[in-house]
Amino acid sequence: MATDGGIHHHARGEWREPSLSHRRIRFQKGLYADFHHFVLVSDGEGELHFDDGEHRTLHGPALAFLPPQVRCEVSIGAGAEAYLIGASPQIMVDAIGDKVESYSLRIFIEQMKLIEQPDALSVSEINPLISGFVRELGDPTRASWMVASAYMRLILMAVWRGSGGEKGEQRGRGESGSILQRYRQLVEVWFRQHRPISDYADELGVTADRLHSICQRTLGRSPIQLLHERVVQEAKLRLERSARNIQEISDSLGFRDPTYFSHFFKRKTGLSPAGYRQVARANDRTNSNPLSSGYADWP
Repeated sequence: MATDGGIHHHARGEWREPSLSHRRIRFQKGLYADFHHFVLVSDGEGELHFDDGEHRTLHGPALAFLPPQVRCEVSIGAGAEAYLIGASPQIMVDAIGDKVESYSLRIFIEQMKLIEQPDALSVSEINPLISGFVRELGDPTRASWMVASAYMRLILMAVWRGSGGEKGEQRGRGESGSILQRYRQLVEVWFRQHRPISDYADELGVTADRLHSICQRTLGRSPIQLLHERVVQEAKLRLERSARNIQEISDSLGFRDPTYFSHFFKRKTGLSPAGYRQVARANDRTNSNPLSSGYADWP
C-alpha cells in the first residue's frame, strides 16, 4: 500500500506506557491546534486540566473526547497506561462521510464527551480500535489516510453508541419528531444531489405539505430552507478548511455551474465564495472567531 506522506499532518496516535512519574500533555498545540482528540486511560488514573481552571479525574478505564474548542491538558499518573489519538478536520470529514448516521455524528463531535465508567462491551469495542489507529500511524512504511479515516469512523460510531446516542435517537420525540429526524438524515445523504422536496416526502411516506408543516412548526423554517442552510453550511466549512478552488467546491456540492453556485452562496450569505474565504483567512490570521457555525448549529 502506498504511504500517504502527509498523514502525520492530519492524524496523531500515541501510546503512553506505564511510567514511574506522571506526564502532562497539551493537546491543542502547534500542528494539533484544530484537532479532535480522544484520550483513553486504560489503566490507572489521569486528569484533565481545563484552561478555565476546572479539573476532571479519569479513573481507568475511562475515555474522553475533546473537540478543538475545548482547551486543556491531560496528566497521566505514575503507573497509568493511556492512549492519545487525534485527527484534523479533514480526516473527520472523511470519517463522518455522508451516510444516514452522518448527521448524528456531526452533532456528536461538537461537544466534549466523558465516558468514565464504560461497560465491558464498549471497552472491548473501543480499545482495539484506538490501539489499531496508533499502530497504523506508528508504521511509516504503511501509514495510510484511508485506514486512519476508517479507524476514526469506527471509533466515532463506537463512542456514539457507547454514550447512548443511538438509543436516544430511537426513543425519538413522537411521530413528528421521528419524521423530522429522518428528514435531517436524508438531507445529510442527499443534499449534494439537489433533489426536490417531493423526493424527501416520498421517501418519508408523507405528503410534501405534511413535511412542510412539521418543519415549520418545529423549527420555524420550511424544508427547502433547511436544505439550503445545510448546503451553505457545508460550503462555508469547505471554503474555510480546505484548499480546494471555487470550481472544485462547486462540483463537490453538486452544482453544475460554479457561477450559479457563487450567486446562490452570495444570495444566502451576502458574500461571494471568494470574498467569504478572504474574510475567513483574515480572521484566522488574527485568531478571531471562525465565521462558520458548527454542525450543531444546523437545525
